[in-house]
Amino acid sequence: MAENTNVLIDLSNQMADAVERVAKATVTVNGRARQPASGVVHSEGCVITANHVLERDEDLTVEAEGKSLAAALVGRDPASDLAVLKVAGLGLAPAATASGPARVGQLVLAVGRPSSHGPMASVGVVSAVGGPLRTGRGLSLEQYIRTDATPYPGFSGGPLVDASGAVVGITTTGFGSVALAIPHGLAWGAAKALIEHGTPKRGYIGISSQPVRIPGAQGAGREPGLLVVHVEENSPAHKGGLMLGDVLVALDGQPAGDTDDLLRLLSGSRVGKTVPLEVIRGGTLATLEVTIGERS
Repeated sequence: MAENTNVLIDLSNQMADAVERVAKATVTVNGRARQPASGVVHSEGCVITANHVLERDEDLTVEAEGKSLAAALVGRDPASDLAVLKVAGLGLAPAATASGPARVGQLVLAVGRPSSHGPMASVGVVSAVGGPLRTGRGLSLEQYIRTDATPYPGFSGGPLVDASGAVVGITTTGFGSVALAIPHGLAWGAAKALIEHGTPKRGYIGISSQPVRIPGAQGAGREPGLLVVHVEENSPAHKGGLMLGDVLVALDGQPAGDTDDLLRLLSGSRVGKTVPLEVIRGGTLATLEVTIGERS
């Protein structure tokens, strides 16, 4: 019995240490009239938070270590419900991120700082890792983490951490009633793009297309495809060998049955990457290699 009690005490202390560690990089974000939200120090003077908690672009403040500091909006990415703030004089070290992706069954802590009274936390497990998730207007979230850790009011924009206090994701309730977390790899990549460009990266391949039904045996087990009606000269599609009359059915192993699907798949994380493109050409399925360009 004593041994079991010691194990529980050790685990309890480890979890408390994890919260204490990440709390040093967790701030209060004031960007809406009601409940403040949370944010995480991403890099020197920059805070990543949830886009939906910023209901205005000006008069933003961040509270850290008992100080209220003016914050400037660097950029927003509605597709991932993320935003970045620049905070002069913040002086906090960036949060540590996990060495790998979240795993189903992993013990995690949702941490927030929704007020000046200090950090709050809840514990749970990673219940699912899924994606993509459509987020409207042809946009999507490539991957998400679902957890049963309770997101108390004001936790959006705060970190979801592992037992060591390393960030595995950014918590958000901006996609409906279910609380999700944006995996740290996607979140940090989106934040980097916002800091460098002010807007999220959007990919393109340089085609015009229209949805078509794939006839006969070619369409068995497949979604509808996209008939290529125009290929821009010197575009990624042109350089990859895509031709007028091809029917695009998948990009990077994911179905591309309509224009929304294609826009979703041309996410910032794929910009610059060479990916397989499956097309039906002359009744035969073929695979091309296309390097995703960045839309200016």
